[in-house]
Amino acid sequence: MSRTVLITGATGTVSTALTHVLKGAGADLRALVRDASKADGLREQGVEVFVGDLDDARSLPPTFEGVQDLWLLTPNGPRAPENNMNAVWAARQADVERVVRLSVVGAAHDAPNRSGRLHALSDRETERCGMRWTILRPHWFMQNLLNEADDISATGTFSLNTASARIGMIDVRDIAECAARVLLDHPDRHHGETYVLTGPRSLTFDEVADRLGLVLGRSITYLPVGDDAKRRTLLGYGVPEWIVDMLEEYAQAYASGWGDFTTDTVADLLGRPPRDIADFVRDHAAAFTPAENPILKFR
Repeated sequence: MSRTVLITGATGTVSTALTHVLKGAGADLRALVRDASKADGLREQGVEVFVGDLDDARSLPPTFEGVQDLWLLTPNGPRAPENNMNAVWAARQADVERVVRLSVVGAAHDAPNRSGRLHALSDRETERCGMRWTILRPHWFMQNLLNEADDISATGTFSLNTASARIGMIDVRDIAECAARVLLDHPDRHHGETYVLTGPRSLTFDEVADRLGLVLGRSITYLPVGDDAKRRTLLGYGVPEWIVDMLEEYAQAYASGWGDFTTDTVADLLGRPPRDIADFVRDHAAAFTPAENPILKFR
């Protein structure tokens, strides 16, 4: 008998990648979305779409009925533990068998950032939920570099407030494939495990810039900036102040050396090495390349 997997955070980066992998494996998928108008791509893939909100516990029960496996991804924010609680409660009421939860690297009650501390609360709740559970704690996403794509394309530079930090960054596609591996395996196989997921090596952003330059065929430069400068930039783009504060805390932690480590977990789960930064840059080169001038194009 096939199992139904409920995907939360269904239109986000990680869940989108996970949906693609699971559909390729023939899984029966259901997605929880807040805005039905943004779910057309999911419906086109044959995903069953339910509208609900992790902020509203009363909106959730219909979505969870008949689900065996829950992919639990909560948005970053001060209400993250409440969101996790609402989902876990709905899952228990619906007799869901397994929860696979996306946490964050370094989640702990004494983490140097509020995201890590909030996720630690939700991790603890998940461990005591009475269902089978697995927690994934991925490192910094290589896909975060896509936030810098416009600057790289236009000026050949990008700026972060991480100084000379070394980070064991990971491709989101590897996170998705690890999550799929857990969800497709027998529910007992990964029960009680917390997996820390990283890329194959720690990198500085100078090294990232060098790799971008090699693939793109032009000079790319990383320009470290201070916290205040990055804060002004993010606020100027309309990023909420809570998120800006959280990102600043992460940047400070990384600059202190907090993110300079890797694990073998991706290779252990997938039977292959994690993707390197070279793979990421090659596969996303178009995002960092200036758009072709339409006037020149038709000359």
